[in-house]
Amino acid sequence: MSDRGDPTEGSEVGATGSGSQSRFERPGEVPLLEMRGLTKRFPGVVANDKVDLLLYEGEILGLLGENGAGKSTLVKMLFGIHEPDEGTILFRGEELKPSDPGDAIAKGIGMVHQHFQLVPPLTVAENIVLGAETTRAGGFMNRRAAEARVRELSQRYGLAVEPTDVVADIPVGIQQRVEILKALYRGAELLILDEPTALLTPQETDELLAIMRDLAAGGVGIIFITHKLREILAVTDRVTVLRRGRSVGRTLTSEATTESLAEMMVGRSVVLSVEKPPREAGEVVLSVSDLQVRDDRRQLKVKGASFEVRAGEILGVAGVEGNGQRELVEAITGLRPTVGGTVVIEGQAVVNRPRKVREMGVAYIPEDRERDGLVGVYSIADNLVLTHYYEPPFANRGVRDFTEVDEKAEMLVERFDIRTPDIHTPVKSLSGGNKQKVIVARELSDDNKLVVASQPTRGIDVGSIEFIHSQLIAARNEGLAVLLVSAELDEIFSLSDRIAVIYEGRVVAERDPVTTTREEIGLLMAGGQVSEDHAA
Repeated sequence: MSDRGDPTEGSEVGATGSGSQSRFERPGEVPLLEMRGLTKRFPGVVANDKVDLLLYEGEILGLLGENGAGKSTLVKMLFGIHEPDEGTILFRGEELKPSDPGDAIAKGIGMVHQHFQLVPPLTVAENIVLGAETTRAGGFMNRRAAEARVRELSQRYGLAVEPTDVVADIPVGIQQRVEILKALYRGAELLILDEPTALLTPQETDELLAIMRDLAAGGVGIIFITHKLREILAVTDRVTVLRRGRSVGRTLTSEATTESLAEMMVGRSVVLSVEKPPREAGEVVLSVSDLQVRDDRRQLKVKGASFEVRAGEILGVAGVEGNGQRELVEAITGLRPTVGGTVVIEGQAVVNRPRKVREMGVAYIPEDRERDGLVGVYSIADNLVLTHYYEPPFANRGVRDFTEVDEKAEMLVERFDIRTPDIHTPVKSLSGGNKQKVIVARELSDDNKLVVASQPTRGIDVGSIEFIHSQLIAARNEGLAVLLVSAELDEIFSLSDRIAVIYEGRVVAERDPVTTTREEIGLLMAGGQVSEDHAA
């Protein structure tokens, strides 16, 4: 997508118009963090191009951008993982050149990664003090002192944890608190939170946002990286937006809307709400009954799941990741054997043969597009016929018909708005959103009965999300049954005709998205009980 003519390109703007940099400064106060013209190049790509960023003590700054916009590279330079090629970092007015993460931590910068850096068999206290332990005679860790220090920090910052709990036994939301306490224990004055809500329930997310406000009120500066615009609007003071490695806009959160932020991210207006006309569901297409499936470690992960999906409807499966969703989807698509129960598609039992399942009319959008959806070194054209390359019209008696393949690819590239210079371009060179469009184009262009879409918009920009949502709704409107598995509650509520909640491998409830609430679904996702009055 070209940025030519974009009014926000290279400027600092508010959500409602342009403004000078002084609007974002506090006269007479030295910023906690200032980045000036930060640039980082890798072979063949400029990841960050003269990026400016400003953060004051006690402020929460939202850092937004599409997948690949340069957010992670920017904070990795601050945390000492990458060295800038150009530009300056100032921390409390003094130039900062962290040589490694340990150096950044020593200077007062902490980072909480999306994937936790915890040791599961150790206790909460042991994880928090690991590498910075208080020792007693003989060099042994003073466990009592560590636990006392963790309790004191926990109370001071409102991060309730039990120091003696083993990390492997505590919920994900509490593990998130442990990560934050690790940074605070080491004296963090600036905290980087990289997609911190990705694995949390709605209730845990709300708790984290409240914790962030309390930390900011206590003087901690926070850089909050997320793609969830609702959270940005709920907790931040200001927002900086990156696009293709450049800072293309910033705004006071009080002046922003989801629409204005989305437009800054992609450079055009984005339709965030999906029009879903009423439709009467038809016959049962997919029936799952008492399904039991083991994971890669031979542990029972799906423990008696049962549900149905009908023609012309979208059933959304909501749940915290790791509750059996992956194994469920792989069993339905023939990729994983079952150990009990049945999967039936229009009266025919599914077997552990993916090609046979596809021939039954099942389209599959996998959660890991790189591993399970595409062959990176193959061309876009080859990937678009990956499921039917051996059949006419693309092959005849084992001989490939390249003209038919190319014609099909040209048609799908145009229809599904895949941004590429050429259909023969290797698919690995595309952006995340365009890779996902290749998969969606291949799967939704066939004559299918059932679409299984697992995390269909993970890690892609809001423009691509908008397009893929419209394609799933179109499939539903054409009478296909759609099984949507997503960790994004906004996506579940927006697209689903019914919501099934999965917890510890079982479908524990079904709800109507019109009459239920995010809070009720969140409680069910965490294994909680909902009162009859609430459920009604």
